[in-house]
Amino acid sequence: MEHRSKQAGQTPDKVGGPLRVHPTNPRYFADPTGCAVYLAGSHTWANWIEHKISNDEPDFDFGGFLDFMVAHNHNFMRLWAWEHARWATWDGTGRFFAYPLAYARTGPATALDGLPKFDLTRFDPAYFERLRTRVIAAGARGIYVAVKFFDGFSVGFKGPEATDRWVDSRNPYRGHPFHAASNVNDIDGDPDDTGQGKAIQSLRIPAITRLHEAYVRAVIDTVNDLDNVLYEICNESDGTSEAVEWQYHLIRFVKQYEAGKPKQHPVGMTVPYPGGRNEMVFDSPADWVSPNHTDQQPYMSDPPAADGGKVIVSDTDHIWGHGGEQAWVFKSFTRGLNVLLMDPWEPLKGSDLHTNNYRDHPTWPPVRRSMGCARALADRMDLASMVPANQSATTGYCLANPGREYLIYQPDSGAFEVDLAIGQKPYSVEWLDPTAGTTHAGGVVDGGSRRSFTPPFEGDAVLYLKAEAT
Repeated sequence: MEHRSKQAGQTPDKVGGPLRVHPTNPRYFADPTGCAVYLAGSHTWANWIEHKISNDEPDFDFGGFLDFMVAHNHNFMRLWAWEHARWATWDGTGRFFAYPLAYARTGPATALDGLPKFDLTRFDPAYFERLRTRVIAAGARGIYVAVKFFDGFSVGFKGPEATDRWVDSRNPYRGHPFHAASNVNDIDGDPDDTGQGKAIQSLRIPAITRLHEAYVRAVIDTVNDLDNVLYEICNESDGTSEAVEWQYHLIRFVKQYEAGKPKQHPVGMTVPYPGGRNEMVFDSPADWVSPNHTDQQPYMSDPPAADGGKVIVSDTDHIWGHGGEQAWVFKSFTRGLNVLLMDPWEPLKGSDLHTNNYRDHPTWPPVRRSMGCARALADRMDLASMVPANQSATTGYCLANPGREYLIYQPDSGAFEVDLAIGQKPYSVEWLDPTAGTTHAGGVVDGGSRRSFTPPFEGDAVLYLKAEAT
């Protein structure tokens, strides 16, 4: 088949190379100059592959979405790949369809969706042209892109157990190119006749593994020369051992193939679903990961501090599924986590799952604004020297370079204390009101001991302390 402290305003196409894990503070990525890069952004389901339930619907406004991201000071998105052409687990209408897909529809004969069958030895140029064009457009706006290869919602059933109510119109596997009735290559993605095709996302069928590797090579060939690229293997593939090992294999395959290319990019793994455990991503060969919320690791309400084992991108898609809070942004930021919002800027077509599945629901503006504020603060700090320091503030949320810089989040109202015992320099005081998105100068405070601070406004607050030059 063919085919240093970061300065505000820098963009991926200007820094001269792709991201890498920061060599001294691996909670973050670094650009080629060595500056730590804080990732804070948003993504939505149709930003690569069109989703529609009617032929007369307009195409996704990718340019408008980039404008939206820039307006909110966001710099990172996941670019959603979809494998199946018709039907979806979440779609109550039975009319969902998606295009373009990776493979050419050549026929002869028709697939289950009534269109020509797929030829799995031939790629659709439109798929790869769209990928490259959109990654370049994002890079020109200063936005890094995680290119996703596969999606777990393109096979099997997600959510409720499969029952008689799961009719054909909700089964995405029927629209998958690897369905035996939908390709001209005698590929059967469901050899056990389960009706779900979950064997596709495993190493069980060598012919499919070879097809996956050929596709991954084609994607890498399409974007390897671009600086603003990261990779993600699959969104929410199952948490079975064989599906996890499939992801591990592909992470290693991406790294091996890119090792012979001009550029190498970070490879990510997001937590499997259902049945996924955070250990699966933290134990993986991936460079960056997105975990989920558990009682032991409450990334939603009290995120555990990043220890530097992996770059962590805390993504609401894997924590709420569909939700987010202003407090979550700053709790995550002060615990050394990058942040990402599953944003319904373009609603999930046909979805009957969420009452807040539209862009102007009041849930979203505070989260979007707060992520942009967090990124602006990160760009002003010597982020590479900042580590979670929960014990330094009575709020429990503090990112610090002790004796030089402190960022504290107060999720409640009222006074709190910060331990400034290290160093004797005075500190400039600046407050951020997350609700209003406004900053307030707070004068100067002496170091050398514990100090009490009272926000000059009601509600949650962010305090930034920076040692003054002498």
